[in-house]
Parts: sequence; structure tokens; C-alpha cells
Amino acid sequence: MPAAIEIEGLTKVYGYGSEEARVVDSLDLVVEEGEVFGFLGPNGAGKTTTVQMLMQIIFPSEGDARLLGKPLGDSEARSGIGYLPETFQFHPFLRADEFLDFHGRLYGMNASDRARRIPEVLTLVGLEDNARSRIRTFSQGMLQRIGIAQAIINRPRLLFLDEPTSALDPMGRRDARELIIRLRDGGTTIFLNSHLLSEVEMTCGRVGILNNGRLVRLADTQELITPTPCVDVKVEGMNDELLGRIRELATSVEQKDDHLSVMLAGEQQVKELADIIMASGVSLKEFTPRQKPLEEAFLQVLEESRP
Repeated sequence: MPAAIEIEGLTKVYGYGSEEARVVDSLDLVVEEGEVFGFLGPNGAGKTTTVQMLMQIIFPSEGDARLLGKPLGDSEARSGIGYLPETFQFHPFLRADEFLDFHGRLYGMNASDRARRIPEVLTLVGLEDNARSRIRTFSQGMLQRIGIAQAIINRPRLLFLDEPTSALDPMGRRDARELIIRLRDGGTTIFLNSHLLSEVEMTCGRVGILNNGRLVRLADTQELITPTPCVDVKVEGMNDELLGRIRELATSVEQKDDHLSVMLAGEQQVKELADIIMASGVSLKEFTPRQKPLEEAFLQVLEESRP
């Protein structure tokens, strides 16, 4: 079975000569069928440009890609793809059900299939009570929900979501996260471009980090957020001698009153830190090795990728 997304040398260049800007630079990437892939990067990294090239909204300067085993723009492949762009403007005069019927027609769905599917997707995105409401009356969060609905109206095998939760409140983000997991469990491949790293951390099996148009890291999400030798410590009776010994062992120490955040070179130093504190005779109230969040790993990768 071919991969859902196969990208080889994809490049987008704007301008000429001294004004040339390589917005996406020689991108190679494979996303397998059935995975949720997180595409990360700072503003201007080239994430949305990449998605727009894959969707043929703009065209590559170099390189090529295949979606669902077919060349870019193939009509058969497009019928199995859903897309929510980062910025959108829907038809304000249409009702929600009319809007989804219109998009169903664009996908070539017959009338009976559309009649069944429209109530399904409205329920999936939490708009079942707004089927006959005009889109012009929708809040920003409701617009985001109807946008997700149109992206899945055709039961896509491959779904591109560009900042799908940016306008949603916490409950809406939870609902979107549950929908992504449900679609994944149903076999849909999801390419998720998001600045909300906590959402990516909870939904994506793998992530790619783009910086200055280049893919600088590709890894399993859990690989990036594996436990690190960082320990949160709280003691009563902290003294300068103990603090000095901790600083000698640690790579860095952040102190706030009797709380310390201690970064260590390796796992062996975690035990040494505990031994030092216990031997000092102070009262240890907290000793918590913690996991590095995806945000911290993301920032570290960006820092390491600087020229």
C-alpha cells in the first residue's frame, strides 16, 4: 500500500536574484496511511505554503509529491482528501446544512448520501442544533467547527487541518481532539498543522519540525518528550553549602524561595542529587523528576537548527 503522503525535494521560491526567498527548501517527507502527523514550526517557517502546494493552491518551484499514491492534482485522489485552510471565508448567506450540501456536491456525493452525511458531521462537530442557522450568525468558534465539518463531509482518507483549533475554546479543542482520534481510529490519515503544541502532543504519533523552510527534525512524539534529567525540588532548611553542592552537580538551577528546578546531565545524576539532599539533613518536601513538554523540545530543536 502506498504512503498517504510522499514528498520529494518540494521547494517554493519567491523572487529572483538578490530578492530570492526559498520559503520551502528541498522538503522530503513520507506520512504513512492511518497516522496523525504533526507539522510544526514558527511563523514563516513554510508550513502553510507546504500544505498549499500539496493542495495545488500554489505550485512548487521544484520537486514533486504524491497523495494517496497519485500525482498532485489527480481527481481520483482529490475525491478522498479533506482540507481545512488556516484562513477561510465561507458563504455567509447559506445555512449550515446548505453549506455542507454544497460541498458534498463538489465532491460528487449523491443526494441520498448527502442527506445521511450532513446530520452526521453536524453532530460530530457539535452543531446539530444549528443546521438551519445562517453562517453569518456564527461565532468564530462555530465557523471553525463548520469548517471542520466541510473538511470531513466526504469521509476523507487523507485530511489536512491547518490550525483547526485556533478559534476554539477549551471545550471545543477537547471536542476537536476527540474527533481527530476518532477519525484516526477509523483509518483516516491526518496532517495537522498547529501552533497549539499541547494539542499536537496529545494527538500526533509523529511530528516534523520546519524552520526557515527546511525540515530540521522528524521524530516520534514520545521520543521528543521522553523523561529528561530535570527535577523539581522543594526543601525546608536550604543553606548555601547545600545549594553550592547542587549547583556543582547540575547543568543549571532555577531557584524560587525553597523551590528548585534542577537540570542534570544524565539519569545517574538524579540519584546523586537525591543522595546529596538526604545526606545534608534538610527536610525534603518534594522530589519530582519531570517530563519535558513538547513545547520545550520544539524550542530546543529550533535553537539547535540556527545557522
